[in-house]
Amino acid sequence: MTTTYVKWGEATVKLTWEQNTSLPPRELTTSVHGFCFREGQLLLVNLHHRGWDFPGGHIETGETAEECIIREAYEEGYVKGAIQPLGYIIVDHSDNPSWDENSPYPKVGYQVFYRLNVDQLYDFEGNYESSERIFINPKDVEHYYHDWNEVYKRILDFALES
Repeated sequence: MTTTYVKWGEATVKLTWEQNTSLPPRELTTSVHGFCFREGQLLLVNLHHRGWDFPGGHIETGETAEECIIREAYEEGYVKGAIQPLGYIIVDHSDNPSWDENSPYPKVGYQVFYRLNVDQLYDFEGNYESSERIFINPKDVEHYYHDWNEVYKRILDFALES
């Protein structure tokens, strides 16, 4: 288990990585993300207003976490492939004084992570939230991802081992 505190806007949020193949409660899952690999390279997408990131997003109504990462990987990176669960981040706002009952996220929520092995690479069209994609050496990710932290590093290390 790896824990860190990060700044999200004005808030300080506690993030804890839980390596686990079982899913957390659906109603408390705030987003799903994937580390996508092709020939040993890691996919990053340049998201509008956020910069370089790994594919992911919110679960749509009636969608499972697995369906969500498959959809997000295609919409943002124009890739498809086999997925395997890695675990989840526990996102804890207990020490966040700006969190209240009207916040859009639960006091304690979850971000689910998958590894996706790219076996279908489509022409990049940029029709959704991303303007471009690149495949990089995984050890170079912190040079691209502006909010890289030790929890993401632990997840990436586990994804590389899987």
